[in-house]
Amino acid sequence: MIASLPMYDIPEIRHATDALWQGMARHFRLEGITQVPHQLVHDRHLSGLWSDGNLFMSQCCGYDVVRRYKDRFQVLATPWFDAPGCSGGDYASTIVVAERSPHRDVVDMLDTVVVINGPESHSGMNALFALVAPHSRNRKFFSEVRISGSHAASLAALKNGDADVASVDCLTYELLGRYRPTAIEGTRPLGLTFAAPAPPYVTQASCSAETVTRMKNALLATFADPTIADALQSLLLDGIELASSGTYARIESEFEHQLRAI
Repeated sequence: MIASLPMYDIPEIRHATDALWQGMARHFRLEGITQVPHQLVHDRHLSGLWSDGNLFMSQCCGYDVVRRYKDRFQVLATPWFDAPGCSGGDYASTIVVAERSPHRDVVDMLDTVVVINGPESHSGMNALFALVAPHSRNRKFFSEVRISGSHAASLAALKNGDADVASVDCLTYELLGRYRPTAIEGTRPLGLTFAAPAPPYVTQASCSAETVTRMKNALLATFADPTIADALQSLLLDGIELASSGTYARIESEFEHQLRAI
């Protein structure tokens, strides 16, 4: 079996991500769960990772829960983050432009070039496109959509003049600002998108109800464990709430119907 926590797994704080997993794994075993992976898988392409039949647990984008992987994953819990743009179990995206940009409001950026991290990203695509869609004047809002492959690469595209605006997961923006400040140098935030449930912890849809209950209990115990308090603080984790796939239906109901700006 394998496990991963890929959403905020930047190398600068990988030691904290690994420490978080060790805490989770310990509490999974205390709940009587067997075949718990001893360590995380890092740097594996997400499509292959999330399609792996041996996946024990992961964290994924909420959009994937309601779309591409809705029949593969079931939601265990939603993490709470302590970062600008986060509130309880919700998070938003930071709308970012180059520091030299003359723009002050994204809704005034009609016919500009947007860079997204990927076409299935809520934070990098859906959240921004839903925000500008009412201002699209019945046509495409952006003149061009470019794909970077990652939030960090989107920021680099802004700095290099290859795009005008990007939407970056607010937690990623905060983590990069703290641990890799060169990644956000030369950029500035314009504001935030509408909020949505933060990327959830998930397991296989085939996992039994009894095991899911034990996993949820273990996650609650992990976040109350003082031995991993430093890791939680480094990762800006502030708590956790149990959730289900239904929690993420908001992403479809509140965002998808507005995606006319693509």
